[in-house]
Amino acid sequence: MVNVRKRAGKKLKWGVAGCGRFAEHTFIPTIKILRRSSIQSFFSHNINRAKELAEKSSASGYFDNYNKFLKSDIDCVFVSSVNSQHHEQVIKAAEAGKNILCEKPIALTSLQAGEMVDACKKNNVLLAVNFVHRLHPHVIKTKELIKNQTIGKFVSANVSFNLDFPPSDNFRFKKELSGGGALRDLGSHMIDLLRFFGGEITEINGYMDNIIYNYDVEDFVSALVKFENGSYGSFDVSYNTRKAFNRIEILGHNGAISIENFIGVKGLPSKLTIHLDGEAKKSFRKRGNKFLFMMKAVQKSFLKNQTPPVTGEDGLINMKLMEELERKCQRLKN
Repeated sequence: MVNVRKRAGKKLKWGVAGCGRFAEHTFIPTIKILRRSSIQSFFSHNINRAKELAEKSSASGYFDNYNKFLKSDIDCVFVSSVNSQHHEQVIKAAEAGKNILCEKPIALTSLQAGEMVDACKKNNVLLAVNFVHRLHPHVIKTKELIKNQTIGKFVSANVSFNLDFPPSDNFRFKKELSGGGALRDLGSHMIDLLRFFGGEITEINGYMDNIIYNYDVEDFVSALVKFENGSYGSFDVSYNTRKAFNRIEILGHNGAISIENFIGVKGLPSKLTIHLDGEAKKSFRKRGNKFLFMMKAVQKSFLKNQTPPVTGEDGLINMKLMEELERKCQRLKN
């Protein structure tokens, strides 16, 4: 018998721009799990930090010059830098012909986000945004139940993401680097989830404030949205809560859905509960790495040159909604 070895498929060569904690503790371990991806290069303004992560991940390249980094042996770039650097780094990566996964929020402004989307289209590269919650099986199942009207006509969705984030030298507390506080960081995820469940949002209203911590960015946001289909949604996010029941709640005319142990929780299986009219409650538990689900989907889209699970256009729409809420809240203050 002839022993024929199966030919290995193409393997994505990643470059990582930005060497923060997420890149070190989440991206590197996740890539090690994926058989068709590897990290080749790191970029940081601190060359010692780039070298440290390169050695930790067995990558061959490390740079403090972004242009040289883009010329290294990479196919795609994970832009994991501070928010204020996304715009320049994504556009340069697009011009270099690299597919891109960008951290959220996509940019500081919707104007920047639009320029990034246009640059990727012009250079025929793919742009994905790291909104990881969409890819979890419980979220996908919930979307299916809404779409099929298993819970009857969709009425509302409520999502929350609250944690404690005391003042520090983290870039998220510097508005010129982050663009804002709890809304840009946590609220961007919640807006994306609401759009995933309910469709496009036509109106957003709410409040932003500093209730516990008096830093330059807000520590609390609560908002109500109206979907194009006439249903409603709401979200609350904060940097000021040490204990919170972060959950997803979906209401329909004939039933309700909740997802717990999912947002802001690590190591526990999430719990999906479905309660339909005339039936007993049913609960399902699923342990899963949200970022691993995202990376598998992004890897597939990049390898097959297909639309990513969360696109640059999604990032742009979410940015416009955040800006609209910020403008309305500013008018309320004045």
